[in-house]
Amino acid sequence: MERFVAWIDDVHLLTIHNAEQLLPLVEKDPSPFVVSEDRKIHYKIKGIEIESTNGVKMTFDEELPLGENLHLCWAGKNIPVYAGKIVRTDWFDERYTAFDTEFGAKCGDTETVFQLWAPTATSVKVIIQQFTFPLEQKPRGVWSLRLEGDWHGSTYEYEVTVNGNVHRVIDPYTKGLLANSEKGVLINFSKTKKVADHRPSIDHLQDAIIYELHVRDATVHPNSGVVHKGKFLGLTEKNTKTKNGFSTGLTYLKELGITHVELLPINDFSRVDEWNPEKDYNWGYDPLFFQVPEGSYSVSPNDPVSRINECKAMIQAFHDEGILVIIDVVFNHLFIQKELSETTFEKIVPGYYFRFWEDGTPSNGTGVGNDLATERLMVRKLILDTIDFWLREYKVDGFRFDLMGVIDTETMRQIVKRVKQEPFPILLLGEGWDLPTNLPSNRKATRWNADQLPDIRYFNDEFRDSLKGSTFNTSEVGYVNGKGKYFERLPFLVSGSCIEEFSQPFVEEPTQVINYVESHDNHTLWDRLSISNEDDSVEIRKKMHQLATGLTLLSQGVPFLHAGQEWFRTKKGDENSYLSGDDINQLDWDRRESEWEQIEFIQSLIAIRKAYSVFRMRSKWEIRKRMYILKTPFPVFGFTLFGDGETFAIFTNPSKNLFPVQLPSSGRWEVLATNSDRKKTMQTKIIGEYTTIEPFELIVLKKQFIH
Repeated sequence: MERFVAWIDDVHLLTIHNAEQLLPLVEKDPSPFVVSEDRKIHYKIKGIEIESTNGVKMTFDEELPLGENLHLCWAGKNIPVYAGKIVRTDWFDERYTAFDTEFGAKCGDTETVFQLWAPTATSVKVIIQQFTFPLEQKPRGVWSLRLEGDWHGSTYEYEVTVNGNVHRVIDPYTKGLLANSEKGVLINFSKTKKVADHRPSIDHLQDAIIYELHVRDATVHPNSGVVHKGKFLGLTEKNTKTKNGFSTGLTYLKELGITHVELLPINDFSRVDEWNPEKDYNWGYDPLFFQVPEGSYSVSPNDPVSRINECKAMIQAFHDEGILVIIDVVFNHLFIQKELSETTFEKIVPGYYFRFWEDGTPSNGTGVGNDLATERLMVRKLILDTIDFWLREYKVDGFRFDLMGVIDTETMRQIVKRVKQEPFPILLLGEGWDLPTNLPSNRKATRWNADQLPDIRYFNDEFRDSLKGSTFNTSEVGYVNGKGKYFERLPFLVSGSCIEEFSQPFVEEPTQVINYVESHDNHTLWDRLSISNEDDSVEIRKKMHQLATGLTLLSQGVPFLHAGQEWFRTKKGDENSYLSGDDINQLDWDRRESEWEQIEFIQSLIAIRKAYSVFRMRSKWEIRKRMYILKTPFPVFGFTLFGDGETFAIFTNPSKNLFPVQLPSSGRWEVLATNSDRKKTMQTKIIGEYTTIEPFELIVLKKQFIH
């Protein structure tokens, strides 16, 4: 007969599989019992039921203890008893949640305190360098050790015995790592650099202009003029230039005028050899450890203090240049090579950290093999502790949540509550897509539940797809590249996608929407236009591109630009470049040189948005009061914004035809921005009430009030 295991699946339920083979045991002994080897206590079995499909179900009156060595004594056999589905019950969360405990290894000058949450483990030891120390089992599943001495810089691992298996694991709360996540490292943060408390000022989060950037992409190009190419330190270097003297890197970003840089994941991730990072490439959406900077971005990946200091130096450099830092966080899944059992989480508390379906198969709404069970209290705590750590120690200014629709709404509410404790406004945004994870729809942090999360901003895929065509149908066109297709949607989109008079609201308020037409995912806008509009000339496609980027910057809501979008970034047609290497992904600083006029146009739109608050209104009430959609000949679209001392008129023409347009009123109109080469140099003013708009032109006009 094969080796059996009895699984504690509920408070009063044991399950043993392979029912047919257990029939002889039932006949021999109808009164089995459970023994705790640690305390020599017996627990009587109340009832036995055999199911051909689900095995043997045993019920008992008393609650079996977890974190002890248990055996089921049955007909002379000792069957081990392990924690099964019990870890996914409300009872377990209520009994074992330890929200007030500071987990991880808190390393000081004279002692280090270790605390690990492992309620189903029967033994936990810590191995520091070559020394081994046992941890003491505490209430609520906590294992703890206070160790005297200065252990800063020492490697450490836990040896955890759980469900009959002994595993060496890295602390999920580790703050330092050796290269390639070989071992955790104890860090005394008083011996690391500090990021200054002072941050660049921003009056309101609605003033944000976000620029999405991958650390390696930013500076790895041969013509970046950066010494530490592809590294954290590469984004600390000032006054870097191309060979022809054009600004690059950090200095370029400051000149562009954006307020926030959003960094693709900078915490420890998989699939890049940190010893030889040039051989591999990854966007960073393969998370391993949430509280450690990624080693491949460090010049010294095996020096954990150095990589911490380099990451902090980068954040400080951004702050010094007036740029706030958002980090992209991946709390929806964990990287696995083959099986969940390989992960640190499964080795410490099997079955707890991930979502499962009723049949025991992992939920996979993320499409990468697993979904983190954010709704479970100790998973939520890990997420909240991680948010808290990056705020306190690294002084980041915002978080972008990857596949946020897989995260539960209560976790997001708790994150909002935490960031509101900061004396500075923290920007929260995420992907609100509804994915097939094992979580009720009303508990998902999707944009359909935006009314539950008024402080979260959502990526507006309706804006994206209406301007250029559906992302998932490359032959489809939109407003800018389809001769005005979806023209009827534009009033809704430019007004923040929240005005009921125009359409069913995407969000409740303009403070919840992120407008964009391009991101790291899918084709760049330039590559997409090259497919959907291959019969159009390069110059016409550039004009279409300018219309899309311009509308992104001039619409109500927070605008989001993908790095290099302002110079027609291409990934050579690669739609999913997450592993595609530098040749595809690097920011091409040669292209920055050749497209400097396009960059100046985008700079002018950014400057307009920053100079006039009417382009970044904070409520739909104010939008209704100050925005008016103009009557224009199709497919020209126009709208007016009424400021406190001036009126603005914005027109776009997604066609090859010249059109006459009527301005909101007669007078002297100043051309603030246009992508028309002729008007840039020859028409800086428009007198009267009528003008023309050229093919594929975007123009911004201002009329000063006369008092």
